Amino acid sequence: MPYQPIENYGIIGDLHTIALIGMNGSIDWLCFPHFDSPAVFAAILDSEKGGSFKIAPQATDVTFKQLYWPDTNVLVSRFLSVEGVGEITDFMPMGERTKSTKRHQLVRRVSVVRGSMCFRMQCLPAFNFARDKHTVSVTQNGVRFESEAMSIHLSATIPIKIVGNAAEAEFTLHEGEEIIFAIDDCLATNDEGAAITEAQSFDMFTRTVSYWRRWLSKCTYTGRWREMVNRSALTLKLLTYEPTGAIVAAPTCSLPEDIGGERNWDYRYTWIRDAAFTTYALLRIGFTEEAAAFMHWLEARCQELNPDGSLQIMYSIDGKHKITEETLPHLDGYRGSKPVRVGNAAYNQLQLDIYGELLDAVYLFNKHGAPISYDIWLSLRRLIQYVCDNWRRPDEGIWEVRSGQQHFVYSKLMCWVALDRGIRLATKRSFPGHIPEWRKVRDEIYEDIMDNGWCDDIEAFTQSYESESLDAANLMMPLVFFVAPTDPRMLKTLKAINRSPNKGGLVSNSLVHRYNSKKSDDGLSGEEGTFNICTFWLVEALTRAGQLDEARLMFEKMLGYANHLGLYAEETGHSGEALGNFPQAFTHLGLISSAFNLDRALGNKG
Repeated sequence: MPYQPIENYGIIGDLHTIALIGMNGSIDWLCFPHFDSPAVFAAILDSEKGGSFKIAPQATDVTFKQLYWPDTNVLVSRFLSVEGVGEITDFMPMGERTKSTKRHQLVRRVSVVRGSMCFRMQCLPAFNFARDKHTVSVTQNGVRFESEAMSIHLSATIPIKIVGNAAEAEFTLHEGEEIIFAIDDCLATNDEGAAITEAQSFDMFTRTVSYWRRWLSKCTYTGRWREMVNRSALTLKLLTYEPTGAIVAAPTCSLPEDIGGERNWDYRYTWIRDAAFTTYALLRIGFTEEAAAFMHWLEARCQELNPDGSLQIMYSIDGKHKITEETLPHLDGYRGSKPVRVGNAAYNQLQLDIYGELLDAVYLFNKHGAPISYDIWLSLRRLIQYVCDNWRRPDEGIWEVRSGQQHFVYSKLMCWVALDRGIRLATKRSFPGHIPEWRKVRDEIYEDIMDNGWCDDIEAFTQSYESESLDAANLMMPLVFFVAPTDPRMLKTLKAINRSPNKGGLVSNSLVHRYNSKKSDDGLSGEEGTFNICTFWLVEALTRAGQLDEARLMFEKMLGYANHLGLYAEETGHSGEALGNFPQAFTHLGLISSAFNLDRALGNKG
């Protein structure tokens, strides 16, 4: 197959970047050395030109399997045949040694555990999303690939030959034998990188396994579905950028929400919303250090507010403001899904909901993490005042529509949250603030939503004022304590959303669409899959409404849509296939939150 299903991939990373590795042993995505660096391998976006690093058996009668080394982000790809069983253990080294060298590496240990197996290796990078040409030269320990902007070194414990612009090798391993390949970035030095010995690779492996297990041991969650919660936590950790504390929405760009369509976006940046939700999820299960690191990143952004006192909705991982969107017409896109986009023009959209998510995360961090500083409070106070002055404006909303601004109910809801949490913070910490004004505006927003966001005809809260369209984002109302989960209006909204699309609802096969794209003009053509975090929102809303049997069944079904490693993309298609960028922070934080609350509600019921 020229393209593997998106769900066929596993990931490894080093808190700077992430590689996608298919079940067939091919690295088809790697931005190196950082999340938002140009791609070195991007075969997932163009199987011919994108570049990849393949290690695979030469036999054809092979069964492919993948698993994670327990409680780690070390990936094992297995190849099973009558003649033998081979394995590739892939990881990016972690631990004190990697911090001291400041080098980025990717290690591939190829071994045979039964019989014998013949392998073929091909490493063909395509620098800068296949826009930059490169040269290949032999070094003492492997080969060096060099483009005008960057170079990488591939070392191996066997000879490698150059074929065109690629490095290739064929080798046979017998039971107990091992070959090691490693990629180093050579950005800052001319060091060609010594070949890694078996002893060195084992040391790196041991350190990396120990790192991930030590990190996961801080998890306080002990309830049902613990393995899935742990995998989601490990995934969210991989999506953090250690140098700044930023959290990316996903490590990929332009994986389609609609195969062959135009809904292809770049998610390798830090959305205030997504990062705030991620912080909340990690706090819930005991990971306070990540929350503190994000607070430091956020504090820096609060020193760079726009002239009107607002934040951008997203920034680069190192805090840059401008994220210019461009298309790459020379790439075919995943299974022909064009255009391929890098950068994201939504960075300058108005999305008023971000202040609610942000203030809610800060409020929870202050409660469960560490007390916030006075200096952070001063920045937050300015943001709260911005909400007071601007909440009546239409905006592009949480779903970043490209059809123009509207009065989205969810945006108004989160403006209410911003003021409510601001009041709570000021009161709890005795911070100075304009509390009488904030209370007045908070109550105005509440009544405005009840007057204009509720539709008697469909008996539900709507997507926007003066519309009759549903929006799964409104499932957040009881989750943020805007309404009681058993409030008649909320129960009716739950009932309306929980119908099938054929009957006007948003739920198909226990999976939730974020809205009906045929009724709600979002400025884009085509359709999309069901939106995974919305399914988890519905699980949590049903849980809080006391509908535990339905919530549990829906949650269990949703677990069945994870891939073989417990990973999720942004969306799920009609046939259960993964759609959109992968893996998606939104989905995994939704899983953690709904598991936490459903497990607590079930108590000792088994």
